[in-house]
Amino acid sequence: MTQRLPMLALAFALAACAGEVEPVGESTAPIPVRVASPQLRSAEPDIQLTGMLGAKEEIPLGFKIGGVVATVSVEAGDRVSEGQLLAALSLTEIESSVSAAREARDKARRDLTRVERLQRDSVTTLAQLEDARTGLEVAEAQLRAAEFNKQYAEVRAPAAGVILRKQLERGQLVGPGAPVFVLRSDRNGLVLRAGAPDRDAVRLAEGMRARVEFDAYPDVAFEGRVERVGVAAAAMTGTYEVEIAIEPAGRRLASGLIGRARITPQSTAPVLTIPAEALLEVDGRAATVFIVDAAGAVATRKRVDVLWLDGPLAAVRGDLAADARVVIAGASRLADGTRVAIAVERAP
Repeated sequence: MTQRLPMLALAFALAACAGEVEPVGESTAPIPVRVASPQLRSAEPDIQLTGMLGAKEEIPLGFKIGGVVATVSVEAGDRVSEGQLLAALSLTEIESSVSAAREARDKARRDLTRVERLQRDSVTTLAQLEDARTGLEVAEAQLRAAEFNKQYAEVRAPAAGVILRKQLERGQLVGPGAPVFVLRSDRNGLVLRAGAPDRDAVRLAEGMRARVEFDAYPDVAFEGRVERVGVAAAAMTGTYEVEIAIEPAGRRLASGLIGRARITPQSTAPVLTIPAEALLEVDGRAATVFIVDAAGAVATRKRVDVLWLDGPLAAVRGDLAADARVVIAGASRLADGTRVAIAVERAP
């Protein structure tokens, strides 16, 4: 019994002192941080894209039916006019098909005439008459198909333009539908196709003006206009295809030229910008920042939307006052409500 008294006395002493111990959070030293003040900015940064020049319409052309190539009238690089003959198949086999279909049609007509005459004499049945009429309809349809195929035993230019590629020679056997030419059409002009990341794609709109430069013409700035902005990202690159119509300005612009476009977005309402180093937990366009209270003692977590980035600056939108003090160094050690001590304060 006497041996247990010292232990009981120690337990009562510890219990009595428990109310005098400071909470761990209050005894922890404040974390030093650096802060910066947001700045208002109305001008958005330019959007710069790199892409390849091509025609708005680059049309693959081929024969509807297969056969042996009889004539080839153009070469790659030739300029052609609308409706011009580019190539034709040998008509020997095709003419035979048309002749056979025409003979079958004539026979079906004679058969129907004979059955109608016999029907009037009550020699044939109504079913035989209907079969004869159906036979004629089938024969006429086969003749129309053969004549239609004959018309498409040649390839003609659907529009004025330039032959980019030729993939056939005289005497070659080609299959139906196989591309044998690629035509760069003139009717819808030239476009620069470029991939824009999501942060730039959302700032683009049809009709925006652009200035485009090519290495082939280093001292010339071509005028352009945004014609289309993709609505879905490419699976391989994650970028959105942008088409910029180009004014040739009397220059010869070949397909495949690499161009650099600079687009200046229209002025918008002023937005708050903060140093990009203040952003934490970035997920798409959402991010986290920490701000310090007016007393400079406690950090609070805030969620913001990132509108755009311009070098070291980020334009943000959210519950962020213009006179807030945003943590730009030491934020990785903070949690909501952490005590802090401002080491250095500066403007972005």
